[in-house]
Amino acid sequence: MAIRMEHQETKHETKQATKKTAIDPIVLASGASVLLAWYFFYVKEEREQGLFVGLWPPTLMAFASYFRGARMEDMLQHRGMSASGVVSKIQELVQEQS
Repeated sequence: MAIRMEHQETKHETKQATKKTAIDPIVLASGASVLLAWYFFYVKEEREQGLFVGLWPPTLMAFASYFRGARMEDMLQHRGMSASGVVSKIQELVQEQS
């Protein structure tokens, strides 16, 4: 029963994180840079400029992913869990479901 409530709480947190991600400035900046890259590449026919700007979105998303991972690790340490503790919890949940 306690595990089911914990699972529902995790599901709620995931939904909240998804809503936040949709309006994340990094996601918006990445989308804008894709549009700018297309503008340079197709409209202005400046191919090199378009390719250069087109490299920004994956770079921005990689930095955002790294910093989110670091923030999650800090949160886990603050709650007294290590990364291996999270893995063991997930393994327990999977075993209980099967």
